[in-house]
Amino acid sequence: MATHARPGSLPPPSGCRVPELDPALVERWQAGGGELVDLFATARERLGGVAALRLGPRPTVLITSPEAVQHVLALHPDRYVKRSHRARLLIGDGVLAATGEAWQRQRRLLQGQFTGRGMRRYDQRITGAVRVTAARWAGYARTGEVFDVGEEMRRFALDTIWRSLTGHPLDPETERELAAVPAVVAALPSLPADGGAAREAVAGELARIDTVARRAIAAAREAEPGPDGPGLLHVLTEAAQKRPEYTDRLIRDELVTLLVAGHETTATTLTWLYLLLDRHPEAREQALAAGAEGSPERRQAVQALVHETLRFYPSAWILPRSAAEDDILAGYEIEAGTDVLVCPYLTHRDPGIWEAPERFDPTRFTTPGRRPTDPGSYFPFGIGPRACLGLQFALRESTVLLEHLLPAHTPSFHSTPTKTTYSITVRPDGPTPAVLDGGA
Repeated sequence: MATHARPGSLPPPSGCRVPELDPALVERWQAGGGELVDLFATARERLGGVAALRLGPRPTVLITSPEAVQHVLALHPDRYVKRSHRARLLIGDGVLAATGEAWQRQRRLLQGQFTGRGMRRYDQRITGAVRVTAARWAGYARTGEVFDVGEEMRRFALDTIWRSLTGHPLDPETERELAAVPAVVAALPSLPADGGAAREAVAGELARIDTVARRAIAAAREAEPGPDGPGLLHVLTEAAQKRPEYTDRLIRDELVTLLVAGHETTATTLTWLYLLLDRHPEAREQALAAGAEGSPERRQAVQALVHETLRFYPSAWILPRSAAEDDILAGYEIEAGTDVLVCPYLTHRDPGIWEAPERFDPTRFTTPGRRPTDPGSYFPFGIGPRACLGLQFALRESTVLLEHLLPAHTPSFHSTPTKTTYSITVRPDGPTPAVLDGGA
């Protein structure tokens, strides 16, 4: 692991102001219409892991050093709080956007569903969605049909979360209607700042989503459980019988939150993984050679593919927080009200933390001593009390799918996206058409 010193790598004397990026650089970036991530990368390279830059009337503090990440997200989440989620227009008061006591109640209700024994109830649902996808890919291989890998990953991830929410496989009509979810997610960065105008711009898509949610909630209350038993929606509707805060609107918000968090990020990760394997085919061969089908060694190697993909493209590339009180962070003064941006995307690519960070190398997650152990060095799902609830779920569904698909098929891409979109997720900016070659 690289350990050379970098600007800002040593704690300054307590009480210093955070070093600020030259405003002229920010002005040139704004005039050139560049990507925000490029400006952040410049701030990190010049000033280190705690850097200020003026994007508005007051400085914003960018956090990329592992120690500062740990301080903000894990050790002092009460000092660095969420103010408003960028997707609130879509997810409402769901657990991702909730704060304070409401968030604590919602988190407690859902947490047991995604940990320990709670995860076992999803195994059959994940396997069912995997079999449907594997059968579809076998058909593509027979016919030579061109298909979009990204769309396939979205279909799989949506089917998996829908089975988990409702106990039923995703039907074609619901799949068509829920295409409105990624459409709203993709539109969020360009929507008007005014909330009413933003909602009006995607009113049709939101109406489609609300219709699906109402139908699903009614079915959870009135219909028999699905073939794999009751789903997460049943947990929410049962909670409503004892907890008045679980209105139909809040249940709708939790449903949409779980749909967004449960399929958009997984689909994007799997799409990136296949694009990376297209550039690094040896990584696929190494994973398959790690052990026999179904062996712990192969599963570990497949999971390493997922982890290395998440290192390159974390589920959320930026985690915004607001300082609720004055604080000292890595020796620097942070005033109450300061906007703080934690950036896993840049932490994961920092040569002061990771050896050869721009090299796709899944073995860093299987070879002892190859990766940094500080929890603030690798956090694609966040860390601390607001870390993503679905971490284990996402890893399990991705691993099971890849264990089925990797030995059987290798996509041959007709073209690949040349740009990256930095929105709620980091996603390829363009289609991913491919045909299937036979596997090993």
